[in-house]
Amino acid sequence: MTEEPRRLPTPVIVVHQVTKTYGMGDTEVHALAGVSLAIQRGDFVAIMGASGSGKSTLMNILGCLDLPSTGRYLLDGVDVQGLDETQLAEVRNRKIGFIFQSFNLIPRTSAIANVELPMVYAGVKKAERRERALLAMESVGLAKRLNHTPAELSGGQQQRVAVARAIATNPAMILADEPTGNLDSAASADVLDLFEALNAEGRTVVLITHENEVADRAKRVIRLRDGRILEDVRNQPLAPTAITA
Repeated sequence: MTEEPRRLPTPVIVVHQVTKTYGMGDTEVHALAGVSLAIQRGDFVAIMGASGSGKSTLMNILGCLDLPSTGRYLLDGVDVQGLDETQLAEVRNRKIGFIFQSFNLIPRTSAIANVELPMVYAGVKKAERRERALLAMESVGLAKRLNHTPAELSGGQQQRVAVARAIATNPAMILADEPTGNLDSAASADVLDLFEALNAEGRTVVLITHENEVADRAKRVIRLRDGRILEDVRNQPLAPTAITA
């Protein structure tokens, strides 16, 4: 019996010869200098680099918070270069689940209301967004903390709420910027375990980090220096998927 052909998942991210220049003349700074990469759906990637390496600029471009000076960036098949600010905002809200070092939760609002917020902006109906928020909170182990405000949660729990908020919209990519930077070692390990579990479910995860211990948990590590990719190493294989009709 002939085995069914297999292929890698379709890339969720395609970056081709992207540059980013700030300033003019003598004050020009070339933050990115011809970066090209592809991230497959379901991958778990850490992007590393020292201060000035270009990793923050690349994160801003991947998150549609900034646009390349030259080159192309396709997110989930959408070329972001031709989008206006309203369309970019919609892409950010629907296709990217953001997780930040500082959690970015609304202080006097319950955990579940924080999780629902992106879906409010996306126009999801109340009953559906509550259902999706409940499922997201359950998936991060906080089903019993729905009505707690951020002040009533530990740092690790607040970051779990931020993860729930990021996944509730079922985005094409989870983009996490130094997600363990404000956590102790135990809470950091718990959050990284959560990222691994989400990735095992098939979610695409991209971490921006300067910590080797965090990057070691990823399947692939991309290191930047002076706006260029210095190293691109795969720690774990990315399983191919069967071609379906």
